[in-house]
Amino acid sequence: MAAKRRSVFTGLGLLSSIGCDPTSYWTALTERRCGIRNLPITEGSGLHCRMAGDIPAFDPRTYLKDKEQRKSIKMMARTVQLGVSASQLAYDHSKLTRSSIDPTRFGVEFGSGMIATDLDDIAPASRASTNCAPGAVSLAVWGNSLEKIPPIWMLKYLPNMPACHASISFDAQGPNNTITESDVASLLALGEARRIIERDKADGFIVGGAESKLNALSLVRHNLFQSLSRRNDSPQSALRPFDLHRDGTVLAEAATVFILEELDHARNRGAEILAEVVGFASGFDRARDGKILAKVIRKAIAEAGISASDIDHINAFSLGTVKSDIQEAAAIREVFGGLSVVVPVWCPKANVGSTGAASSLLELAASVLALRHGFLPPTINCDTIDPSCGLPVHTHGMRPIRTPYALKISFTDLGQCGVAVIRTVD
Repeated sequence: MAAKRRSVFTGLGLLSSIGCDPTSYWTALTERRCGIRNLPITEGSGLHCRMAGDIPAFDPRTYLKDKEQRKSIKMMARTVQLGVSASQLAYDHSKLTRSSIDPTRFGVEFGSGMIATDLDDIAPASRASTNCAPGAVSLAVWGNSLEKIPPIWMLKYLPNMPACHASISFDAQGPNNTITESDVASLLALGEARRIIERDKADGFIVGGAESKLNALSLVRHNLFQSLSRRNDSPQSALRPFDLHRDGTVLAEAATVFILEELDHARNRGAEILAEVVGFASGFDRARDGKILAKVIRKAIAEAGISASDIDHINAFSLGTVKSDIQEAAAIREVFGGLSVVVPVWCPKANVGSTGAASSLLELAASVLALRHGFLPPTINCDTIDPSCGLPVHTHGMRPIRTPYALKISFTDLGQCGVAVIRTVD
């Protein structure tokens, strides 16, 4: 029987509110910095959450140098710009070239979400259909006003556009898919890419996630329907995972992309190996009580061929809402609660905010860096552990890494969940 094909990370590109390269991102985590701030666009608004983890200096032209890429920027919404820019960073970091991988065995797997339109693109048609009368929308007038919408409107906002532009930019002719499962999307994309490599249907992937929730439509929608913090007077301490006084999450924007390669392929071209993905599982926690999530955690650990006590740390989803944190804590306690060793919980989301489809891989990148540097930074803003959660959240100092394994958890408010186990490679 042929040996199982293994998948490793050989490149990392990221854009976040606390750093736009692995070094600055890691430094910010070690220095307990937070990228959440009051958002200028919300000043004077009636939104109850007027803060976010944004990237104010982001300009896609900083990262996209190719002439054809530059021409395509006008057809990219901000989420797409973030995703393609992070793909360029990851590709450059991996030192891949067109000649070092068969393009038909080089694919793209991306996590994305619903990309809200910029107001400027729909304002003329909207204005015509309402005749400036709030609450009164004429669908007949709207239908006759579509010529007022830019002809490339749809191409800017489709969720598969990050994968589309990345595949064109890097001649990735292999399997290509976009997963739109909210916060767990990019972790599911990683799991799917790993399975395809394991089946010998590809040698490498651009695996990523990107999302910006910070335009006006997204901000209003999430303020209406999501549990968001109201600590506008202290934005950097607003997102408080597993803390007794947490009052909601905080929106953010980010993109994270890994180059995932088959191990022998990476070694044969002399690539630097950042970490190996050794376990993955997914499921649907319909009751949202943590029981199915616990089973998914156990499946990922079993696939890695280790026991729960071999995990150095748990990189938690840690959304910072009352219900979500209790659900996740129940699952973590069920798997890790009776061990003879304490496996600490780490929550990098508190530093960067809730980045949606980008969140899983952005936070996983933090664990990749922690394993490589040999230390686990502290969780910020968790001052008093909620007794209903009862978790050993690591909150003080730089803790030495105990084992080469880390576990990443992610899930959605509807119950889709994914878990990945990574390890360092000698």
